[in-house]
Amino acid sequence: MTLPLYQLKADFFKTLGHPARIRVLELLTDGPKLVSELNESTGLEASHLSQQLTVLKRAGLIDSTKLGATVTYSLLHPEISELLAVARRILTEVLTDSAKLLADLNNSLDSRA
Repeated sequence: MTLPLYQLKADFFKTLGHPARIRVLELLTDGPKLVSELNESTGLEASHLSQQLTVLKRAGLIDSTKLGATVTYSLLHPEISELLAVARRILTEVLTDSAKLLADLNNSLDSRA
């Protein structure tokens, strides 16, 4: 039985629903990274980073290349970079609107004082 597209989309966004995974994807938008670079940039314990990389790889979002003892990770789909950029623009707009609302609220409270 084939899952409906909305369920597949929900599963996709669940995969993205962890701050460490988002951070890894953000780092990979600049190009392939050694696992040691990802570890240093994220500040995650190696075991936790490994778990998150496994989730992203299993979801088909990243790939790894091993050369000797060196493992490099990269994005499989450049569109992930676009998705993260769109999310940033949306969040910026939402937070800007919230800041304006808060400023208006504070101004109305100040005028009552």
